[in-house]
Amino acid sequence: MRHLFLTNRFFWLFGSLVAVFALGFPLPALFPVAQALLVLLGVACLVDGWLLFGQKPNVLCVRELNPVFSLSDPNPVTLKCYNAGNMHVALSVVDELPFQFQRRDFEERLGLNPGERFNVQYDLRPLSRGVYTFGNILVFVATRLGLLERRVIFRQPQEVAVYPSIIQMKQFELRAMQHIAHETGIKKIRRIGHSYEFEQIKNYIQGDDYRSINWKASSRRGTLMVNQYEDERSQQVYCLVDKSRVMRMPFNGLSLMDYAINTTLAISNIILKKQDKAGLLSFSDVVGATIKAERSAAQLNRILEALYREKERTSESNYELLYEAVRRLISMRALLLLFTNFESMYALERALPTLRRLNRFHLLVVVFFENTEIRDLANETVERTADIYRQTVARQFLQEKKEMVFKLRQYGIQAVLTKPEELTLNTINKYLELKSRGLI
Repeated sequence: MRHLFLTNRFFWLFGSLVAVFALGFPLPALFPVAQALLVLLGVACLVDGWLLFGQKPNVLCVRELNPVFSLSDPNPVTLKCYNAGNMHVALSVVDELPFQFQRRDFEERLGLNPGERFNVQYDLRPLSRGVYTFGNILVFVATRLGLLERRVIFRQPQEVAVYPSIIQMKQFELRAMQHIAHETGIKKIRRIGHSYEFEQIKNYIQGDDYRSINWKASSRRGTLMVNQYEDERSQQVYCLVDKSRVMRMPFNGLSLMDYAINTTLAISNIILKKQDKAGLLSFSDVVGATIKAERSAAQLNRILEALYREKERTSESNYELLYEAVRRLISMRALLLLFTNFESMYALERALPTLRRLNRFHLLVVVFFENTEIRDLANETVERTADIYRQTVARQFLQEKKEMVFKLRQYGIQAVLTKPEELTLNTINKYLELKSRGLI
């Protein structure tokens, strides 16, 4: 009996029957009608119970999902339902979702004819990395009478690992590597000058740098020929991820650190596709993951596994410790992409001496975040005097962020101020820009 449940239709009918019995006191003619309806409803319940419990359940339900989910992306889940019986059934399907989603209202209703199959599809958007555990699938089966329901439990506990966004990594790889990348957000930047890696001699076409004309080859062929160069390869590019408390601030349910982690995976993939070496270093008050820059086939997987295990910390970031770790890990000049956040000029000035020392030995790019909520507040329509004060303070914060960018550039440090949702796009554009200018 623990699998027997009463439906809403059952309670509505019995509630109505109670009302008819109540009316039978002032109107005695209704009392025999109420008694007849009670008998009829009891027989209907017995028939419904026999149809549901008179044989083994002929309904099947299986969950299908990817073994790995992508952080912050919609991940599809499919419930495959099949009616193997010989009568029409109405199903109410409840999937026991991982507690991280905090969803207690998941329910899908459908009707299946004999031998019919139906797939219930839905998406889940995880907002934290780690292991997510799915529970059982509960299917409540009802007949056309719809007075009773039989619960059928399909025990399908499953675990999935939520990794940094592999979906975004693939999307930005396509954008960056295609010739039409400028149409989908990646800037198409004309190369200024050229590197020192010679590729081939080709025919001159309009727009080629006349300084690259190979006069000896031109005299032999009787037509203008130019030297073609390719991007310098095998340059070291490191992503430095700050995982201190300043990166715990959430935007759209995702922390700044997770935005940085998704971007680190995407940019590392682009770096390797561009034949450069990708590396990783995370830090806060202690040094976290350290992966020396390489161009091997397994490098991206090593970076992915390291990012998956990273956890935010509640302490302040130690830039002196970062400097020592960089000096020990990186022996040659490299491009350093530092993902951090500065909420005040004072915080930047504390870190600035260390950043300048890093920039002396490497090409440093400081990537930090614009507070989009403050920007929205600064652009709101003013209605009261208090709104003017709030808007003035908000604009001061925005102006201070711009001054931070200016101050970093004063000392020759590259800086990127970006919205969290545009972090990956702007970081890839900056990498491609520096590469096109021959700075790495």
